[in-house]
Amino acid sequence: MLTEPKARVLVVDDNLEMARTIAEGLEDREYEAVALGSGRRALEWLAQHACDALVTDLRMSGLDGLGLLAASRKQAPERPVIVMTAYSAVDTAVESIRQGAYHYLTKPFKLDELAIFLSRALDEARVRREASALKTTLRERYSRAHLIGSSAPMRALRDLLERIADTDSPVLIGGETGTGKGLVARVIHTDSKRASGPFITVNCAAIPEALLESELFGHERGAFTGATASRKGLFAEADGGTLFLDEIGEMPLSLQAKLLHVLEAESIRPVGSNKEQKVNVRILVATHRDLPTAVRKGSFREDLFYRLDVVAITLPALRHRREDIPELLAHFLKVQRARHPDSRVEKFGLDALGQLGRYDWPGNVRELAHMVERTVILGRDSEVAVAALPESVLRKEHAGGPTFEGEVLPMRELQRRYAAWAVAQLGGNKKRTAERLELDQKTLAKLLAEEEEAGAQP
Repeated sequence: MLTEPKARVLVVDDNLEMARTIAEGLEDREYEAVALGSGRRALEWLAQHACDALVTDLRMSGLDGLGLLAASRKQAPERPVIVMTAYSAVDTAVESIRQGAYHYLTKPFKLDELAIFLSRALDEARVRREASALKTTLRERYSRAHLIGSSAPMRALRDLLERIADTDSPVLIGGETGTGKGLVARVIHTDSKRASGPFITVNCAAIPEALLESELFGHERGAFTGATASRKGLFAEADGGTLFLDEIGEMPLSLQAKLLHVLEAESIRPVGSNKEQKVNVRILVATHRDLPTAVRKGSFREDLFYRLDVVAITLPALRHRREDIPELLAHFLKVQRARHPDSRVEKFGLDALGQLGRYDWPGNVRELAHMVERTVILGRDSEVAVAALPESVLRKEHAGGPTFEGEVLPMRELQRRYAAWAVAQLGGNKKRTAERLELDQKTLAKLLAEEEEAGAQP
């Protein structure tokens, strides 16, 4: 049976017998303790040995306790330091707290008292290390570098995120279901100056309308039936950080007005309260809906739309960046093989890759990730063949172009619609699109401008 190693504590006092007595007492309390009789020797020892905590006298000849404290914090800022002092030097002990000591004890003190403070200090240091490790992991996982894809749309997306991440402006993230709107919101937060603050997500479509206001803004005790205690809302929880409102298009009109007030006044009013509370929160929102159309239909407030639409990002559908599919497959295959080490699947065959490249991926990257997971779990061979792909992928080939149905359109309208479709198919590359359509770039630009103007008309 494995047991955790004992915490190592260095005890320093120019009265070496005192240091040894304290060290022995700590060893009786399940610590590994080392006693030294001078600050200089302690500094040399710390340079050569690992140490979890330092207990030092303040008044010592040569290098005193404050000097040893400063050296320890420079070497290992997370290492807790407890100082010992005589009653007459309490002012110096208080100064040591200002300089970063965890606590001070006035001699004489009981060893149990020292052991209690050591235990607390080590627990807090462990929590800080774990929090720091978690933040590092999150930064690595949600950095721009981990947005997978080398296509033109993905390069443009990374460039845009770099420019907007460290601002406080709202960001409206659009795109089809499964394109990664939540991931992009995380990346923006992680790359911003708010990265050390909270990142709070709320799905506006998943919370009943009657509860959403309380969930967002909090409530006072007695504000409604069942409100037996006051509760902070998600805006307050996100103070100093970022609040991500997913599926903002599903938010009721009554709450849209209150959200606009928060954006303008930077304050909230909990349900049942007469007082405003200041909040410092960056707002990111996402939707798969066409908000301009919702504005025209009256289901989304125009003033809120323009307040949120400071920076708009539309994530490309996977069918518009097909060249990224092999890279995405390799990534998800690596992830799933780590989760399922007994799987036989090692790679996708060339025929399977071709089939996956022709598929339209209506569920986008999320659908592809789930397909890889299914294949890794069910696959019987090291190389995935076409026959091992899901029936949905085999059944639905890439359409290859727009379909012709419905009313007969004027040729000019058909031309501009086809031009817009072709630009999307080629990842937004207008030069390449003009070449494929055998048009000059000026003619293509005119068609796209006409299509944009037609789309903007009510």
